[in-house]
Amino acid sequence: MTFLIGIVCNEGINWVAKHIIQEPRPCRGHDVVFSEYGMPSSHSQFMWFFAVYIILFTYIRLHPANSNSLSELLWRHCLAIGVVILAILVSLSRVYLNYHTIRQVVCGALLGIILAVPWFLLTQIVFSPLFPQIVTWPISEFFLIRDSSLIPKVLWFEYTSARTEARNRQRKLGPMGNRMS
Repeated sequence: MTFLIGIVCNEGINWVAKHIIQEPRPCRGHDVVFSEYGMPSSHSQFMWFFAVYIILFTYIRLHPANSNSLSELLWRHCLAIGVVILAILVSLSRVYLNYHTIRQVVCGALLGIILAVPWFLLTQIVFSPLFPQIVTWPISEFFLIRDSSLIPKVLWFEYTSARTEARNRQRKLGPMGNRMS
């Protein structure tokens, strides 16, 4: 949830920056008119915010002390390399397609990186300790918000829990699986 809030804040800061700086996009000819400013590139800023946050989350938040196996380390490194490559490709595509100048893309990338690091630290240091309390709020219960931050390999946990529950229900229904439709 805090990641989503961070993305929204990142986009809001981009919008404000564009309207303060008011630098136009590069000229593409007489037939194309842009209605929005180009500095900083919002695609570049978003992708670098995303990449840096995911890297920090992967290496710091995903319980590194509990999973130092070779496959875990390889998975983390591949994910980090993958999101950086994706951010680079998106950034380059903005220049290649002539939607932004190199400077607009670099500024967007730097702004995304600069915003991702403190947002991750704020989430890690300030918000994470509040998660157990937040999930008890009625609004959180209504939206089925839960705190899985202390569960290592949460996807595996959810998968095995769902599989176990399905098997238990199947046993109760019997061999024919009498389901009420």
